[in-house]
Amino acid sequence: MVDHKIKAVIPAAGLGTRFLPATKAMPKEMLPVVDKPAIQYVVEEAADAGIDDILVIIGRNKNAISNHFDSVPELEVKLMEKGDTGRLERVMKSSDLADIHFVRQGEPKGLGHAVLRARTHVGDSSFAVLLGDDLIDERDPLLTEMIAEHERSGAAVIALMEVDPANIHMYGAAAVESIEGSDAVRVTGLVEKPAQEDAPSNLAIIGRYVLPASVFEILERTEPGKGGEIQLTDALEEMATDPDGPGVVGVVFGGRRYDTGDRVDYIKAIVQLASDRDDLGPELRPWLKEFAERL
Repeated sequence: MVDHKIKAVIPAAGLGTRFLPATKAMPKEMLPVVDKPAIQYVVEEAADAGIDDILVIIGRNKNAISNHFDSVPELEVKLMEKGDTGRLERVMKSSDLADIHFVRQGEPKGLGHAVLRARTHVGDSSFAVLLGDDLIDERDPLLTEMIAEHERSGAAVIALMEVDPANIHMYGAAAVESIEGSDAVRVTGLVEKPAQEDAPSNLAIIGRYVLPASVFEILERTEPGKGGEIQLTDALEEMATDPDGPGVVGVVFGGRRYDTGDRVDYIKAIVQLASDRDDLGPELRPWLKEFAERL
C-alpha cells in the first residue's frame, strides 16, 4: 500500500467519436468490457494500488459515470430480497471502491487541459493519472511500481511499452537512457505521434503517469500543440529537458495491456479478458477455437 496523500485523476471528458452511434448518449468510458464498464477497471486499479481519493474529469452528458459509482438502494434491496448475493456484491463493489469526486472539463482542450482541471483538488501533492482507454491487467501491478519509483526519485514517472516501430506514429515516443542499478530508464525527450523514421525509439507512452504537483505550473504556460490541444506530452518534454527540475523516469511495462480506444482492439480486449475468466473461459475458449477454424 502507498501513502494516501497520492490521489488519482482519471480524465473522462472525451467525445468517443470512434464508437458512434453507441456513444451518442452513453459515455465511451461506460461501454462494457465483458460485464463491467471500462472505467470501473481503471478505478479498481487505482484502489488496488492503495489510492482512496479519485477525481474523474467529466464533460457534458457524462452523468452515467457518476451514477455508476453511486449506490442504488432500490436495486440492492431487490437483489437482497431475491437472495442474489453474487450480483449484489458486484453492484455494491462499484460504490465502495474509493472516495470518488467529479469535476467538469467544460470544453475538451486536450489531456494537458484535463489534468490542469485537477489542480484545485490535488493541491501540492503528487498524483497519478490513469487514462481509461488503457486497461492494465490486475495480475500485472504497474501503478504500484510507478508510485514506488516516484517516491524513490521524486521524478515524474511515465509508463512505457515496446511497440512495433510501424505503429509508433499512434503514440508519444520516448528517447531514453539507462539508469545504473535500476530497471527504470531516464527519459531525455518525448515526441508526440512521430513518423516512424523520426521516432527516437519504439518505446511508446501508455496511459499511466505519476506526477509531481509542479507539472501544473508548466501546463499553465504550455501552448496548444498537436490538434490545437494542450498536450501533457509537451509539459513532460519540458520536465525531461530541464536540468534543474525533477526529471522524467520511465517504467517499461512488459505485462498485459488492453486497448479499448479502438473498435477492433476493444473487441480483442473483451475476448481476451473473458477467455481468462474462470466463469466464462471454459465455455468460451473451445467455441473460439471452433469459430477460428471456420474462418
